[in-house]
Amino acid sequence: MTETKKQTKMRRCVNCRESKHKSELLRIVRTPEGKFEIDFTGKANGRGAYVCKNENCAAETKKRRKLDKSFKTALPDEIYDEILEAVAEK
Repeated sequence: MTETKKQTKMRRCVNCRESKHKSELLRIVRTPEGKFEIDFTGKANGRGAYVCKNENCAAETKKRRKLDKSFKTALPDEIYDEILEAVAEK
């Protein structure tokens, strides 16, 4: 009997472009209503983008407005501030 290996869910950080396991990244989602929020469950409906749970990487994401490019729209500064707070609390 052969064993099936469970695939690990790899995602890429929008800033550093490193592929990491989904649990090592923070997911930011644009909901179907057009609202942006941090998705701590990783299962919310909508378009998602990932940022490393690293303070330096999150700060660089804010500085270079990488999520704006990923979502092709301007995100409010509050979202970037929430990301920095979430990463600092980890």
